[in-house]
Amino acid sequence: MISIQGKGVSIGVAIGPLYYYRRVKSTIRRYEVEDKDAEWARFKEAQQKAIEQLGVLAEKAREEAGDEAALLFETHQLMAEDMEYEEAIEEAIKGSGLNAEAAVTDTAAQFADMFAAMDDAYFQARAADVKDVSDRIISVLTGAVSGGIDSPVPVILAADDLAPSETVQLDKGKILGFVTEGGSGSSHTAILARTMGIPAIIGVGDKLKAEYEGREVIIDGSNGNIVVDADEPTRERYEQKLEEQKKNRALLEELKGLSNETKDGQSIRVYCNIGSPDDVPAVLSNDGGGIGLFRSEFLYLNCDDYPSEDYQFEAYKKVLSDMEGKEVIIRTLDIGADKQIDYFDLPKEENPALGNRALRICLNRPEIFHTQIRALYRASAYGKLGIMFPMVTSVWEVKEARKMCDRVKEELDKEGIPYSDDVELGIMIETPAAAVMSDRLAKEVDFFSCGTNDLTQYTLACDRQNADLGRFFNPHHPAVLRLLKMVCDNAHKHGTWVGICGELGADLELTETFLSIGIDELSVSPRSVLPLRKKIRETNVADCKERLIADLLSDEITI
Repeated sequence: MISIQGKGVSIGVAIGPLYYYRRVKSTIRRYEVEDKDAEWARFKEAQQKAIEQLGVLAEKAREEAGDEAALLFETHQLMAEDMEYEEAIEEAIKGSGLNAEAAVTDTAAQFADMFAAMDDAYFQARAADVKDVSDRIISVLTGAVSGGIDSPVPVILAADDLAPSETVQLDKGKILGFVTEGGSGSSHTAILARTMGIPAIIGVGDKLKAEYEGREVIIDGSNGNIVVDADEPTRERYEQKLEEQKKNRALLEELKGLSNETKDGQSIRVYCNIGSPDDVPAVLSNDGGGIGLFRSEFLYLNCDDYPSEDYQFEAYKKVLSDMEGKEVIIRTLDIGADKQIDYFDLPKEENPALGNRALRICLNRPEIFHTQIRALYRASAYGKLGIMFPMVTSVWEVKEARKMCDRVKEELDKEGIPYSDDVELGIMIETPAAAVMSDRLAKEVDFFSCGTNDLTQYTLACDRQNADLGRFFNPHHPAVLRLLKMVCDNAHKHGTWVGICGELGADLELTETFLSIGIDELSVSPRSVLPLRKKIRETNVADCKERLIADLLSDEITI
């Protein structure tokens, strides 16, 4: 039995085989093959498997977002067996004796350069398609798996860390839990785990050895414990804890349908954070009152080129329709910093967290913003929509964003396209500037939603992704909590409501504080809804409000 200690970032116990995430190697081996016919047959087998994978993805896209979304994968299928593309690979293998991986790599570069050099924008865009198709074939040849998991049974997934573009492709049905070498409590792996309601442990470094793959592992996300090949008493102890976990969940189920109201009658809305239309069933099954944050950037991360207006419209429409009239707040594109997308061609920045990101990109590239706002307003006809702009620091930014909304509504009116005239507009409060300016900003919007991960990062000058700064990245810091109180006070003076959509919303140690300072809405992972409801219903705000606010304003906070 081997014990390893990490940092738990999503609670719960999981037991299952360990599986290392597979990604395509950035460097492809090049060598001369002896049997050219066998190598050609190897390519053809990989090509066929890639085409089959694309067919599965096309059907999944059609079910989730309509025919236009499926068309991308169907186009990639055709490209994978394009005669000229295939002939070029055949010549590289049979003529030059190259191994299949190198032949596909060289052909992809040749075709991508050819497309990129064309004057027509449509053909220029095909350069990215050739690269994507070729990467898929190479992943089959090298044994790397699209989606990272090739296992017939659910696994505990191990990785160095996972980028947003990788998490969006994972087959979620095959994951029992996560273990990563690095990362932080606010990394995308941790956020995904909490959304899925499965345990996750980060920061294990090199203690998880490659030879452990396939062996049974137990992870406990509440304390960061990892056990490889547990002895019988240890396994029995964790199995009992797993059973208790299921019983506690069953008790929480009894809270479904009940109000989020304190003992002394104060109500608060409890919504959910999601990153995909696929997450809506989890919101509904956990009795979420609405969606307080739909991270729309994951639609962009899941595409090889800028997603079209229709593609986005279908995704937003599906979420709004599936929520059956419950409020859905969709955050406009929030990339940059740790969320990079190749086809945006963003320049390398020395400090990307303070660079061209989120609303700044949208205002600098209005054609991208325009497409998304049109898709959002078209979808608003199918439910109760709120639109939220991220990374705001100034009033003029909000006014510019509102101008785009007004322009889009005028266009839709002229085109006779229906949309709702009851769309709330809000902003993320995730910078100290936005918090300090909240009295002015409140006059421009219907709501604020506090992104406490970034608000903590910028307030404390502490990189949220840096695991070595764990004890310095303190969301309970008095400065963060005082800013939240300031935001609430300023917003309520102008009739603007305030929510929290950062990870802090699910922190039960702070629920009483949030109720005391007047937070109107908490948006959390779906699995956090019922535990949060339980805490709310057990709280008497009148008993603790005076003490908590006094603590908040004192030199030391005793939360």
